[in-house]
Amino acid sequence: IRLKFLNDTEEVAVVRPEDTVGGLKSKYFPGQENQMKFIYRGQLLQDQGRTLRSLHITDNCVIHCHRSQSAASAAATLPDPSTATPDAGGLSLSMGNLMVPAVMVVLAVIWYFRINYRQLFTAPATVSLIGITVLFSFLVFGMY
Repeated sequence: IRLKFLNDTEEVAVVRPEDTVGGLKSKYFPGQENQMKFIYRGQLLQDQGRTLRSLHITDNCVIHCHRSQSAASAAATLPDPSTATPDAGGLSLSMGNLMVPAVMVVLAVIWYFRINYRQLFTAPATVSLIGITVLFSFLVFGMY
């Protein structure tokens, strides 16, 4: 069978039909069995005791392999305290994490000016502000 990874690399695995999913993991990923997820025909192979024959995996079939990061981080060793950098509560500060709050602040400021300086906003500008606020609200609620 062929083991295909997320970076589009493939590895040929020589197995027998009576081999199990767990046996395949331990043979080709020793020490990483809990981290590895196998996907065959869109189905996650969770039962470690099932044989390849019972899953209808035959010659030249492709099994997609994914290394789970959550299990990898749980199994990883702790870093050396002398070289560790302070952690910001598990959240990294990046531009993507700051976009939603930044747009919320900009919208709040524009709404403040719309309410206090009504004479500066025309009817199309007000309708556009309402539309952008509603669209942004749907996007935020859809993301979270």
